[in-house]
Amino acid sequence: MTMSDEQLLSSDTESSDDQPAPTPGTDGLTDSTDIDTGERSATERTLLEARDLSVYYGKEQALDSVDIEIPEKQVTAVIGPSGCGKSTFLRSINRMNDLVDAAHVDGELVFDGKNVYDDDVDPVALRRKIGMVFQKPNPFPKSIRDNVAYGLRVQGKDDGDVDEKVHTALERAALLDEVEAQLDSSGLDLSGGQQQRLCIARAIAPDPDVILMDEPASALDPVATSKIEDLIEELAEEYTVVIVTHNMQQAARISDKTAVFLTGGELVEFDDTDKIFENPEHDRVEDYITGKFG
Repeated sequence: MTMSDEQLLSSDTESSDDQPAPTPGTDGLTDSTDIDTGERSATERTLLEARDLSVYYGKEQALDSVDIEIPEKQVTAVIGPSGCGKSTFLRSINRMNDLVDAAHVDGELVFDGKNVYDDDVDPVALRRKIGMVFQKPNPFPKSIRDNVAYGLRVQGKDDGDVDEKVHTALERAALLDEVEAQLDSSGLDLSGGQQQRLCIARAIAPDPDVILMDEPASALDPVATSKIEDLIEELAEEYTVVIVTHNMQQAARISDKTAVFLTGGELVEFDDTDKIFENPEHDRVEDYITGKFG
């Protein structure tokens, strides 16, 4: 699948007025024609690439000249101490930083061959291709069914098979068996872990290419966290997943690649997860991983 520039261009027919900030994420502008074999690809195709990417909030620099190539249909973990720019990097991928008045971006963030910061890119259309799940579950005060169907209806995809798409999304989010008999009940009545999986179902219902996750299990108990981790590994069979986490053990368990950000918004090392945790190239990374600081 190769994305043409036109798929991300600004469109006068698209409006984001009725889309609240916490739910940007999934429009599915075009359907993928890739054949899904159900297995991780042996070859790595770069889907996301940062090129000399720097982000500033006013005069404060949050990211410093980041270069990274993120492969398609794998889990990439982003780790590092608090304040190192992890979440800033994540939000730069789908231009969520545009919602911060003081934010300024230099460099390029390339998604499927197109720089998302080009003037002709519509951020709303971009966020429909790159979904996002936040740290705190944020279901709407609607039924479980309507929570998942929300993105489909906003995008005009309520073409008669909404229920089927809702069921498929809930199944992919490992939630269907738990809620199938109560789809008309409020999403707010679910447990914290169930609410987070509901938000994941809402994000994947319109079939994006990328799912960004900003510490999706940090507020959950160990049992709910385990379910989220299992789900992330399953999602990578169909989607490219980028997850920010403070939990290094979690990164080691679920990710294929790991990016280590340290003080000053610097990407110090990016490699296969096994190598990062067993034989990192940089002493600073080893010191961080072994708990000497951070």
